[in-house]
Amino acid sequence: MVKFEDAQTELYPIESGVPQGSVLGPILYTIFTADIPTSVITTMATFADDVAVLSTSEDPAVASNILQNNLNDIENWLHRWRIHINETKSAHVTFTLKHVNSPPVTINNIIIPQAQSAKYLGIHLDKRLTWKTHIWNKRLQLNTKTMKLNWLLSNRSKLSLKNKVLLYKVILKPIWTYGIQLWGTASISNIEIIQRYQSKVLRKITNAPWFVSNHSLHKDLKIPTVKEEISVYSKTYQDKLMNHTNNLAINLLDNTLLTNRLKRCQVLDLPYRF
Repeated sequence: MVKFEDAQTELYPIESGVPQGSVLGPILYTIFTADIPTSVITTMATFADDVAVLSTSEDPAVASNILQNNLNDIENWLHRWRIHINETKSAHVTFTLKHVNSPPVTINNIIIPQAQSAKYLGIHLDKRLTWKTHIWNKRLQLNTKTMKLNWLLSNRSKLSLKNKVLLYKVILKPIWTYGIQLWGTASISNIEIIQRYQSKVLRKITNAPWFVSNHSLHKDLKIPTVKEEISVYSKTYQDKLMNHTNNLAINLLDNTLLTNRLKRCQVLDLPYRF
């Protein structure tokens, strides 16, 4: 039934699926997809209807073969439960420092398009895991949002400095801090892209003259720099991992993983979003 103000439709039975936004919807979907085929030699990540499957090998052909075997099982599962997917909206990414791509993989006899990067849960993952793609996408998103708020943040605005800073912290800052525990491992040059944006906005908010340093602005407004935020968020994230119930999460604290973002001899093969 659909209701708008005082008007409403008749009741209609739902023969398949669940109503979008319903309380039981996520629970029923989780139960329905609980038996999705997994493999002991692949890693599957699921969140709602977003699914990522990861296979790892030093040989790109082996990585693709492992991945294809798991995809074949998933394909049979999809047919069994009459679930339709859009194969062309999925992405196949080879995460490696080598200048190679893994052989293509298919699902429903359709080749999954290979890409240089993929977006998963709001994070842009490029094939070399430099986070440059993610940072630039966030920078463009920040530009758009800042333009919409310009009438409130500029020197012509009658808002107090306190409220301008509050707007920045509540609306703009969460855009670039999302996923900072991951992209915080980016190079200094990429991190500086976000830092230059923050300094620019703070100068706009305060209408600071040219001789006032960015360091002074951050100190006077009590706003941490991007590097300081990375340290705080990363420390909190690692503390949570230490007590996590998921072994895959706990293993992220392995020193070898913390010191090497991506090994040259390693190929990670990953199709996204079935």
